[in-house]
Amino acid sequence: MTDLTYTAAIAELEQIVAKMQAPDCDIDLLAEYTSRALALLTHCKKKLHATEEEVRQCLATLSES
Repeated sequence: MTDLTYTAAIAELEQIVAKMQAPDCDIDLLAEYTSRALALLTHCKKKLHATEEEVRQCLATLSES
């Protein structure tokens, strides 16, 4: 999952949500959808925190100049 971009992860999450909301959602796959969604959300959260840290470092560098 490390090569997965934030944008791709969000797109996949949107697909999973659509599948889960569909009237013909396969209940047998619900646990699989939920597990994958959790992994994608965790990945996105890590990406957001890493980006936030990079922005903070950039701002700190600017304020030191």
